[in-house]
This record gives sequence, structure tokens and C-alpha cells, in this order.
Amino acid sequence: MTITNKSIKGVCHLNPIAAATALALASLSITPALAEEVEAKKESKIEAITVTATKRSQVIYEVPIAMSAFSGDELASQGISGITDVGKFVPNLNITGFSAGHNSSANPFIRGIGLQDHLITTDPGVSVYVDGVYLGRQVGQNWNLANIERIEVLRGPQGTLYGRNSIGGAINIITKQPDQDAVTKVSAEVGTRGRLKGSIFTNQAVNDDLAFNFNLGFNRRGGLGEFTNLPNAEFDVGENQEFHGRFSLKYNASDDLRVVFTADANDGEGGTRPYTTLIDEMPNGRLYQNGLRNSDVAADPYDNATGTAETSTVSNNANGLSLTLDYDINEDLGTKFIFSKRSSEYKAGLDDDGTQLALDHYPERGTADQTSVELQFTGYLGNVDFVTGLYWFNEEGSNRQSASEASFDGGPTKLELDQETTSRAVFVNVGYDATDDLRLSGGVRYTEDEKSASTNVFDPVGTIYSHREWDDVSWEVASNYTFENGLNWYATVQTGYQSGQYPARPYFLINQFFGAGGFDNPEAGAIVRANNAFIASENISAINYETGFKGQLTNDFSMSVAFFNTEYDDLPYQVSVVTDAGFDTNNLVVEQTSRGIEFESTYLITDNFTLHSSLGFMDVDVEEQNGVKPVAPLTPELTASISPSYEFELNNSALVTTRLDISYRDSMYGEPSSDVRRMTQIDSRTTVNFDISYAPMNADWTVSLYGRNVFDERYDDARLNTGAYILLIKSNDASEFGVRYNATF
Repeated sequence: MTITNKSIKGVCHLNPIAAATALALASLSITPALAEEVEAKKESKIEAITVTATKRSQVIYEVPIAMSAFSGDELASQGISGITDVGKFVPNLNITGFSAGHNSSANPFIRGIGLQDHLITTDPGVSVYVDGVYLGRQVGQNWNLANIERIEVLRGPQGTLYGRNSIGGAINIITKQPDQDAVTKVSAEVGTRGRLKGSIFTNQAVNDDLAFNFNLGFNRRGGLGEFTNLPNAEFDVGENQEFHGRFSLKYNASDDLRVVFTADANDGEGGTRPYTTLIDEMPNGRLYQNGLRNSDVAADPYDNATGTAETSTVSNNANGLSLTLDYDINEDLGTKFIFSKRSSEYKAGLDDDGTQLALDHYPERGTADQTSVELQFTGYLGNVDFVTGLYWFNEEGSNRQSASEASFDGGPTKLELDQETTSRAVFVNVGYDATDDLRLSGGVRYTEDEKSASTNVFDPVGTIYSHREWDDVSWEVASNYTFENGLNWYATVQTGYQSGQYPARPYFLINQFFGAGGFDNPEAGAIVRANNAFIASENISAINYETGFKGQLTNDFSMSVAFFNTEYDDLPYQVSVVTDAGFDTNNLVVEQTSRGIEFESTYLITDNFTLHSSLGFMDVDVEEQNGVKPVAPLTPELTASISPSYEFELNNSALVTTRLDISYRDSMYGEPSSDVRRMTQIDSRTTVNFDISYAPMNADWTVSLYGRNVFDERYDDARLNTGAYILLIKSNDASEFGVRYNATF
């Protein structure tokens, strides 16, 4: 096939999906010629990452889903210091961190699916796993990316292998397992904004069968503003510090049995995340009607004018234990058993009025305890391989806002939420190598969920209890074909499932109490309990149609491109409004279709010059609701990144490596409405990181000069119009420059 200027111009006039398809198909024809010119048999210069996205080891090009992978050793040089930073470099991924004003929360949104809240009655739409263990809560966990082997980001519903709460995708964090290599690594980082970071990691073998590793670390970053009416505040706005550690022991009990025990913990505290409140923009709102104005909040949005000490500090701690047993039955069959217990708790909260007055302030505490068990049976039978297993998960958690601390409209308010969730599942996934080039795969998962929840937001109503059960069958079918040039084509149809959710802040129960006669009717509380409007939504289902190409077109160029169309039924959007009874959060249930393109590539322009890039485009269509067409919140239409890196050798044979990482996230909305009058549009943003590393020849140390968000791009994490005022949650991201030292012994 010959590519001419005329044909290129023709492609440019197609819509984005058609254009990308045409170019991808064209590449299939032109690649053999290119490969001959660059000596196709020459060994590839790009190392293909091995991943475990399908719970079996595969080269990333062979996995029939859209996914990105990050090597743990390269995270720091890319400016990734926490999981939120991962969201800057994956197409159609956006990670915010504003829950309860906390600095240790993470809210991933993949392809328009995520969760804006954190309370126990809500579930994330993107699941996060650490070494195969699902994290039920995403506030208070250890997000310091130390001792990391790699991070995998799977896009699209992952219901078959990853189960419930993976309707948007899944994030796998894989730590380094103990092995026989004796190595110790230390790292230290000092920078602007009070950055002080240090960690030590060691891996040691006790004997041929027993090895261990552990890491300990401390991470501190200064704040961005002051609590102007709290001169004795313990922390500045946005300040945080955390201790974290992880210990892992691996024992080869026999040639066939391997046992890994892991324990981890973290303990953090700091000042609340930067935010401000807009009052003048809502002249009919309660704060404005009470005489407050924008001049009553801090003039600098990164300062905070609260007079309530309880809402100025946040804290988090979590700990967990896990036990993994791998047993080889024979050469072709094996089993894996994963047991885990985790606990987490946090203290946080916002002073929503943003002033010195104690009108609307919500200091909050939350706890969660989870236990999970997974048993896998894997094997190879000729051209067939399979993964099957059983899964059990239990979580108990609570949230509390005490009437002695929290206030609404100047009066006491309370929130008590409790929930226990139990989930059981059985799954199987089978792959069949039909030929050397064609692989077919498919799977099915059956899940049963039950939730028991209770709430008390008003003592005259009392505690209301509710219980509900759901079940679902998730499935997927996929195929991938490897062309002679090494390029892989795949096509996948996959489904996902999430059980229904209870309202997060059911203050509507107070309105029902007064609607039933209030204090004039002694039976009003009993009537509200009997009618019980504290009920869960229907289960959420998703189906994704996806096709794409991935692989190495030449020995110095690899790429992946994906085209997807995902349909969601009974998807809850959280809508928060201030009513006469309190800050009410309920679910707006919608039908949503997301479609788009994702592209990633690595190009070795020369032996010393490498260019990484990513691009995501997405169109989200939400079914009209009562004459209003909602939008997917916190979902940019366009995401992109480009990362050139160059290394060169000095006269003394020292190696200098330079890297630049540019990330772009398009504008989006902080809530499910695009009405400009609600003022919740979040501007687009571009952030830039750089890293320059110096490594002497044959030395065991490296020193690096780094810059993160070097142009100090300040942006909003979220915007929320409550009907009475507008909350602007600012990102805790700001420019930072410093020096990092790494040594290996």
C-alpha cells in the first residue's frame, strides 16, 4: 500500500474515531516494509513489561484490554510521588483527592466512572488492589508508592476477574516480593514547600528457602496557606506528614509450595485540603441571606478563615496483614490462596461556610475493617489455560459527625452511618490458543452481595435499619491475533457489576419527620421509620465493546490504540444540596454511554532519546432526566501527556539522564450538570515536571534535581453547588523543586 499526500489529507477530514481506525489499519500494511528497512530480526530496544492483569503472567501486548503499566523504578523520575499523580499520565484517567477535605484520599475516574464521595454507604467505581487484595475504602490508605514493582491501570469494566466495583476499571499496585538478592536501597528527598522525604528498603535471604524485605519511610510536605483565625493551629492548610512501613516474608516450604506473609501500616496527619466558599454568587442562598459575603472568607483561597479547630486537622492510619500461598500441584496445575485483613480510620471534615462563624462545619470520623479470602485454581491443558476461583469479602464500617462538634445553620447536627457488606463470588476465565497467532478467551463470574445499613441523623426519628441483597452474572469474551510484524489486534466484549448504594447523607428523613406532623405528632418518628425511605439503589451494570491494536511496530517503536463503547444502566450520580434539614446527598440514577479513543506510544528516536506519549478522547452521553441532560462529573473530554527523555555520557563516563513530563487535562464539571449558571465548570490544566539525574560510572548512587508542577499551575479538584453556596476544592498540587538522592548497596 502506498501512502500519498492525498490519502493523508483524506484521513484528516474523517471524525476522530474513523481517522484513528484508518491510520491503524494502514499501519498493518506499511509495517512489513518498514520492518525490512530497520532489520526486523534485530533485537527489540524496548523492554516489554510483563503484567498480571488477567491473573496470569502475560506480556502487556498480549492482554486483550486497554491498560497502562508503570515500572516502580521509574515512578520518581516521572514525578509520581503518590497515586494521584498516576492520573496525569494515563489516557481517560483522572484522579482527584478531595473527600472530606482530606489529603490522603484518592478518587479515580476512568472513562467517566468513579466516585466523588467516601462515606461507608458508597462504593468506588474503580477498584484498587495491592498484591491481589481489594481495598474497600480509599480514604486513610497508604498511598506512598514505596517498594513498588509496577502499577497496572486497566480501563473498562473488569467484572469477570476483578468483581464488583470495577465497572470503570481497576488499578493494580504490585509490590516487590522477597527473593535471594541481597540489596539495600536508601532514598532521601529535600525540596521547597518543606519537602522532607526519606525511605529505606532492604531485601535479604536468610537461607535458600527463606527471604524477607521491608521498607520504612517518612514523607512531609508543607502547606499552601494559613488558618487566619486559628493562630495556634497545629498544621497549615494543605500540610501533611506520614510514616509508613511494610514487611514481607517469603518461605519456600518445598519445591512446590511458596508462602508469603505481608504486614503494612501507615500513620498520617496534617491540615485540611485547600478550599474556599463562594457566597456572593448565590444571593438567594442561606449564607448570603444570613448576612455573610465573600469578604468574610479568606481573601487568599489557599488560606482558611475557619474559627473551628476541629475542622482544621486531618489524620489517617491504616494497617493490614495478608497471607499468600502458591502451590504447584504438578507442572501444569496450581493453586493460590490469598487471605487478608485490613483496618483503616480517618478524621477529617470541612467548615463549609468558610468563615469564622460556626454555621456549617462538619468534623467527621470514619472507620472500616475488612476481611477477604480468595482461592484460585490455575492450569494449562494443552492449548487451553484457565483461572478459576472462589472469593469472599466482608467489610464493616461507620461514619460519625457528632452533634456536640458538628453544626448546620448554627445549630447542632449529627450523622451516624453504619454498614456491613458481604460479597461472595465464583469465577472462571479460560484462554485457548487456536493457532500460534490466534488466541480466544472468555470468562464468567457469579456474585452475591448483601448490605445491612443503618442511619441516625435526627434523634426524634431514631435509627433506621435497612437490608438488601443483589446478585449478578458478569462475563466477557475476547480474541487477539498476532500479525507477522508482531502487532497484536484484540476485540473484547466485557461486562461489569456494582451492587446498589444507600444514600450517603439522608437528611431528607428530617423533612419527612416534620411532614408527618413533627413534634406536634408523637407518632411522627414511628411513621418515618415505618415508611423507611432509607433504601438502596438498584445494582449497576455495564457492558463494554472494545477493539484495538498494540505491540511493537518496529524494534524502536511500540504503541497501543483502543476504541471503546461502554453502556451503563442504573448508574448513580451523587447530588448534594443544602435543604432546610441539612446537607443532603442522594443518588441521581442515570443511563450513560461512554465512547472514545485511547492511544499510547514509546518511540526510541535514537539510542539516547526516547519519547513517551498518551492521548485519550471521550464522548459521554447521559440520558435526559426530567428535561435536563446531565453530564458525567470530573470527566475531561481530552487527556494527553508527552514525556521526552534524553541520556548522555560525560567525559568522565558519568551518565546524565534528563526527563520532561507534560500532562494535560481538559475542562470538566464538578457535578452532573453543565449549566453555566451553576458555576461548577473546572478549567483545563497543564502541568510540567522535570528530572535530571547524575550517576557516576560504576557508582552505587544517583543524585537528581527535580521539579514538579514547575509553572505552579493552580487548579480546582472539584466544584460543588449546594444551592446555598458553592464549594471550590483546590488541588494540593503546587510547584516544588528539590534534590533526590538514591543509593544501592
